[in-house]
Amino acid sequence: MDFGSLFSLSGRVALVTGGSRGIGAMIAEGFLAAGADRVYITARKADAVAATAARLGERCIALPGDIATSAGITSLVADLAAREARLDILVNNAGVAWGAEFADFPEAGWDKVMNLNVKTPFFLTQRLLPLLKAGAVEHPAKVINIASIDGLRINPWETYSYQASKAAVVHLTRRMAARLIRDNIVASCICPGAFPSDMNKAAKLAPDKAAAEIPSRRVGNLEDMAGGAIYLASRAGDYVVGTALPIDGGIVNGWIPSDFTDPSGR
Repeated sequence: MDFGSLFSLSGRVALVTGGSRGIGAMIAEGFLAAGADRVYITARKADAVAATAARLGERCIALPGDIATSAGITSLVADLAAREARLDILVNNAGVAWGAEFADFPEAGWDKVMNLNVKTPFFLTQRLLPLLKAGAVEHPAKVINIASIDGLRINPWETYSYQASKAAVVHLTRRMAARLIRDNIVASCICPGAFPSDMNKAAKLAPDKAAAEIPSRRVGNLEDMAGGAIYLASRAGDYVVGTALPIDGGIVNGWIPSDFTDPSGR
Protein backbone atom coordinates (compact mmCIF):
# COMPACT_ATOMS: atom_id res chain seq x y z
CA MET A 1 0.00 0.00 0.00
CA ASP A 2 1.26 3.43 -0.99
CA PHE A 3 0.31 5.37 2.14
CA GLY A 4 1.54 8.56 0.52
CA SER A 5 -1.50 8.49 -1.76
CA LEU A 6 -4.03 7.56 0.92
CA PHE A 7 -5.58 11.04 0.98
CA SER A 8 -4.81 11.98 -2.62
CA LEU A 9 -7.55 12.96 -5.06
CA SER A 10 -5.22 12.96 -8.05
CA GLY A 11 -7.10 12.21 -11.26
CA ARG A 12 -10.53 12.70 -9.69
CA VAL A 13 -13.40 14.79 -11.04
CA ALA A 14 -15.76 16.30 -8.48
CA LEU A 15 -18.99 18.30 -8.39
CA VAL A 16 -19.86 20.42 -5.35
CA THR A 17 -23.33 21.94 -5.17
CA GLY A 18 -23.67 25.18 -3.26
CA GLY A 19 -19.98 25.57 -4.00
CA SER A 20 -19.74 29.34 -4.34
CA ARG A 21 -19.39 30.10 -0.63
CA GLY A 22 -19.29 28.73 2.89
CA ILE A 23 -18.85 25.02 3.43
CA GLY A 24 -19.16 24.22 -0.29
CA ALA A 25 -16.31 26.54 -1.20
CA MET A 26 -14.21 25.10 1.64
CA ILE A 27 -14.72 21.59 0.30
CA ALA A 28 -13.95 22.62 -3.28
CA GLU A 29 -10.74 24.31 -2.17
CA GLY A 30 -9.74 21.24 -0.20
CA PHE A 31 -10.34 18.90 -3.12
CA LEU A 32 -8.16 21.05 -5.36
CA ALA A 33 -5.39 21.12 -2.76
CA ALA A 34 -5.60 17.30 -2.55
CA GLY A 35 -4.89 17.08 -6.28
CA ALA A 36 -8.31 16.73 -7.91
CA ASP A 37 -8.07 17.22 -11.66
CA ARG A 38 -11.27 19.25 -11.92
CA VAL A 39 -13.78 20.49 -9.39
CA TYR A 40 -17.08 21.80 -10.73
CA ILE A 41 -19.04 24.14 -8.48
CA THR A 42 -22.65 25.16 -8.89
CA ALA A 43 -25.04 27.63 -7.25
CA ARG A 44 -27.88 29.91 -8.31
CA LYS A 45 -25.96 33.17 -8.55
CA ALA A 46 -23.77 33.04 -11.65
CA ASP A 47 -21.56 35.96 -10.61
CA ALA A 48 -20.79 34.38 -7.24
CA VAL A 49 -19.99 30.99 -8.79
CA ALA A 50 -17.71 32.60 -11.37
CA ALA A 51 -15.91 34.65 -8.71
CA THR A 52 -15.23 31.60 -6.53
CA ALA A 53 -14.02 29.57 -9.51
CA ALA A 54 -11.68 32.39 -10.51
CA ARG A 55 -10.34 32.59 -6.94
CA LEU A 56 -9.71 28.85 -6.73
CA GLY A 57 -7.95 28.58 -10.09
CA GLU A 58 -8.32 27.07 -13.53
CA ARG A 59 -9.08 23.55 -12.24
CA CYS A 60 -12.24 24.92 -10.61
CA ILE A 61 -15.06 25.28 -13.14
CA ALA A 62 -18.28 27.25 -12.66
CA LEU A 63 -21.58 25.62 -13.63
CA PRO A 64 -24.26 28.01 -12.35
CA GLY A 65 -27.86 26.87 -12.08
CA ASP A 66 -30.88 26.44 -9.81
CA ILE A 67 -31.07 22.81 -8.74
CA ALA A 68 -34.08 23.46 -6.51
CA THR A 69 -36.17 22.58 -9.58
CA SER A 70 -36.37 19.44 -11.69
CA ALA A 71 -35.55 21.51 -14.78
CA GLY A 72 -32.49 22.91 -13.03
CA ILE A 73 -31.26 19.42 -12.16
CA THR A 74 -31.77 18.32 -15.77
CA SER A 75 -29.81 21.30 -17.04
CA LEU A 76 -26.90 20.77 -14.63
CA VAL A 77 -26.64 17.06 -15.45
CA ALA A 78 -26.64 17.84 -19.16
CA ASP A 79 -23.97 20.53 -18.75
CA LEU A 80 -21.72 18.19 -16.79
CA ALA A 81 -22.29 15.23 -19.12
CA ALA A 82 -21.29 17.41 -22.07
CA ARG A 83 -17.94 18.03 -20.38
CA GLU A 84 -17.16 14.78 -18.57
CA ALA A 85 -17.51 11.06 -19.28
CA ARG A 86 -17.44 10.23 -15.57
CA LEU A 87 -17.89 11.72 -12.10
CA ASP A 88 -15.77 10.49 -9.20
CA ILE A 89 -17.13 12.62 -6.36
CA LEU A 90 -20.51 14.29 -5.82
CA VAL A 91 -20.98 16.60 -2.84
CA ASN A 92 -24.62 17.46 -2.19
CA ASN A 93 -24.09 20.64 -0.22
CA ALA A 94 -26.69 23.13 -1.49
CA GLY A 95 -29.17 23.96 1.24
CA VAL A 96 -31.40 26.56 2.80
CA ALA A 97 -32.83 27.32 6.25
CA TRP A 98 -36.00 28.99 7.51
CA GLY A 99 -36.83 30.22 10.99
CA ALA A 100 -40.17 31.28 12.44
CA GLU A 101 -42.15 30.81 15.65
CA PHE A 102 -44.14 27.60 15.81
CA ALA A 103 -47.55 29.27 15.55
CA ASP A 104 -46.45 31.33 12.54
CA PHE A 105 -44.25 28.86 10.67
CA PRO A 106 -45.40 29.01 7.01
CA GLU A 107 -45.98 26.12 4.63
CA ALA A 108 -43.69 27.87 2.15
CA GLY A 109 -40.88 27.68 4.71
CA TRP A 110 -41.46 23.95 5.00
CA ASP A 111 -41.66 23.17 1.29
CA LYS A 112 -38.70 25.29 0.21
CA VAL A 113 -36.37 23.76 2.79
CA MET A 114 -37.46 20.14 2.36
CA ASN A 115 -37.32 20.38 -1.43
CA LEU A 116 -33.77 21.72 -1.65
CA ASN A 117 -32.29 19.98 1.39
CA VAL A 118 -33.79 16.50 0.91
CA LYS A 119 -35.45 16.11 -2.48
CA THR A 120 -32.67 17.68 -4.54
CA PRO A 121 -29.79 15.52 -3.21
CA PHE A 122 -31.76 12.38 -3.94
CA PHE A 123 -32.82 13.26 -7.48
CA LEU A 124 -29.52 14.86 -8.45
CA THR A 125 -27.69 11.72 -7.35
CA GLN A 126 -30.23 9.59 -9.22
CA ARG A 127 -29.74 11.57 -12.43
CA LEU A 128 -25.95 11.47 -12.09
CA LEU A 129 -25.87 7.72 -11.49
CA PRO A 130 -24.55 6.86 -14.98
CA LEU A 131 -21.61 9.27 -14.58
CA LEU A 132 -20.94 8.04 -11.03
CA LYS A 133 -20.97 4.41 -12.21
CA ALA A 134 -18.49 5.37 -14.92
CA GLY A 135 -16.27 6.86 -12.20
CA ALA A 136 -16.52 3.74 -10.04
CA VAL A 137 -14.33 1.47 -12.16
CA GLU A 138 -10.79 1.82 -10.83
CA HIS A 139 -11.89 3.00 -7.38
CA PRO A 140 -15.21 3.62 -5.63
CA ALA A 141 -17.07 6.76 -6.62
CA LYS A 142 -18.22 8.89 -3.70
CA VAL A 143 -21.44 10.67 -2.78
CA ILE A 144 -21.07 12.98 0.21
CA ASN A 145 -24.26 14.54 1.53
CA ILE A 146 -23.96 17.59 3.76
CA ALA A 147 -26.32 17.32 6.70
CA SER A 148 -25.80 19.16 10.00
CA ILE A 149 -25.37 18.50 13.68
CA ASP A 150 -28.97 19.77 13.82
CA GLY A 151 -29.87 16.44 12.24
CA LEU A 152 -28.27 14.62 15.19
CA ARG A 153 -29.64 16.75 18.01
CA ILE A 154 -32.01 19.70 18.35
CA ASN A 155 -30.87 23.28 18.61
CA PRO A 156 -32.66 26.08 20.50
CA TRP A 157 -33.82 27.95 17.38
CA GLU A 158 -37.24 27.46 15.79
CA THR A 159 -35.95 26.18 12.47
CA TYR A 160 -38.39 23.30 12.26
CA SER A 161 -38.10 22.33 8.61
CA TYR A 162 -34.31 22.78 8.59
CA GLN A 163 -33.76 20.47 11.55
CA ALA A 164 -36.20 17.91 10.17
CA SER A 165 -34.53 18.07 6.74
CA LYS A 166 -31.07 17.46 8.13
CA ALA A 167 -32.25 14.47 10.17
CA ALA A 168 -33.81 13.19 6.96
CA VAL A 169 -30.50 13.62 5.09
CA VAL A 170 -28.70 11.53 7.73
CA HIS A 171 -31.13 8.65 7.32
CA LEU A 172 -31.46 9.09 3.56
CA THR A 173 -27.69 8.75 3.32
CA ARG A 174 -27.86 5.37 5.01
CA ARG A 175 -30.55 4.14 2.64
CA MET A 176 -28.77 5.49 -0.43
CA ALA A 177 -25.52 3.92 0.77
CA ALA A 178 -27.14 0.49 1.01
CA ARG A 179 -28.19 0.69 -2.63
CA LEU A 180 -25.27 2.55 -4.19
CA ILE A 181 -22.56 0.31 -2.72
CA ARG A 182 -23.82 -2.36 -5.15
CA ASP A 183 -22.47 -0.13 -7.92
CA ASN A 184 -19.17 0.53 -6.09
CA ILE A 185 -20.40 3.98 -5.03
CA VAL A 186 -19.81 4.90 -1.40
CA ALA A 187 -22.31 7.29 0.15
CA SER A 188 -21.67 9.07 3.43
CA CYS A 189 -22.49 12.40 4.99
CA ILE A 190 -20.87 15.21 6.93
CA CYS A 191 -22.67 16.93 9.80
CA PRO A 192 -21.02 20.33 10.21
CA GLY A 193 -21.16 22.29 13.44
CA ALA A 194 -20.44 26.00 13.76
CA PHE A 195 -18.68 27.14 10.59
CA PRO A 196 -18.74 30.81 9.57
CA SER A 197 -21.19 31.19 6.67
CA ASP A 198 -24.23 33.12 5.56
CA MET A 199 -26.33 30.25 6.90
CA ASN A 200 -24.57 30.26 10.29
CA LYS A 201 -24.43 33.94 11.04
CA ALA A 202 -23.70 33.32 14.73
CA ALA A 203 -20.37 31.68 13.87
CA LYS A 204 -19.66 34.29 11.20
CA LEU A 205 -20.53 37.48 13.10
CA ALA A 206 -19.76 36.46 16.69
CA PRO A 207 -17.24 33.58 16.57
CA ASP A 208 -15.95 34.15 20.10
CA LYS A 209 -19.46 33.96 21.53
CA ALA A 210 -20.24 30.86 19.48
CA ALA A 211 -16.97 29.25 20.58
CA ALA A 212 -17.99 29.49 24.23
CA GLU A 213 -20.50 26.69 23.66
CA ILE A 214 -18.08 24.44 21.73
CA PRO A 215 -15.85 21.97 23.61
CA SER A 216 -12.92 22.79 21.29
CA ARG A 217 -13.39 26.51 22.16
CA ARG A 218 -13.41 27.69 18.55
CA VAL A 219 -15.58 27.65 15.46
CA GLY A 220 -14.64 25.47 12.52
CA ASN A 221 -12.34 26.59 9.73
CA LEU A 222 -11.31 25.69 6.20
CA GLU A 223 -8.84 22.99 7.24
CA ASP A 224 -11.41 21.27 9.47
CA MET A 225 -14.03 20.98 6.74
CA ALA A 226 -11.60 20.27 3.92
CA GLY A 227 -9.88 17.57 5.98
CA GLY A 228 -13.10 15.69 6.67
CA ALA A 229 -14.28 15.92 3.08
CA ILE A 230 -10.92 14.80 1.67
CA TYR A 231 -10.93 11.83 4.06
CA LEU A 232 -14.33 10.64 2.85
CA ALA A 233 -13.61 11.38 -0.84
CA SER A 234 -10.19 9.69 -0.95
CA ARG A 235 -8.97 6.10 -0.63
CA ALA A 236 -8.88 6.69 3.13
CA GLY A 237 -12.68 6.75 3.21
CA ASP A 238 -13.44 3.83 0.89
CA TYR A 239 -14.64 1.63 3.78
CA VAL A 240 -16.79 4.32 5.43
CA VAL A 241 -20.26 3.48 4.11
CA GLY A 242 -23.45 5.29 5.15
CA THR A 243 -21.75 7.05 8.03
CA ALA A 244 -22.70 10.47 9.38
CA LEU A 245 -19.50 12.27 10.41
CA PRO A 246 -19.90 15.20 12.80
CA ILE A 247 -17.26 17.89 12.24
CA ASP A 248 -18.23 20.10 15.12
CA GLY A 249 -15.49 20.50 17.72
CA GLY A 250 -17.31 18.12 20.07
CA ILE A 251 -20.79 19.66 20.22
CA VAL A 252 -22.62 16.38 19.59
CA ASN A 253 -20.36 13.86 21.31
CA GLY A 254 -18.16 15.86 23.67
CA TRP A 255 -20.36 18.58 25.19
CA ILE A 256 -21.30 18.96 28.84
CA PRO A 257 -23.48 22.01 29.69
CA SER A 258 -21.52 24.72 31.50
CA ASP A 259 -24.18 24.81 34.26
CA PHE A 260 -24.18 21.02 34.73
CA THR A 261 -24.29 19.87 38.35
CA ASP A 262 -23.32 16.32 39.23
CA PRO A 263 -26.29 14.90 41.17
CA SER A 264 -23.87 12.79 43.24
CA GLY A 265 -22.35 15.99 44.61
CA ARG A 266 -18.88 15.25 43.25
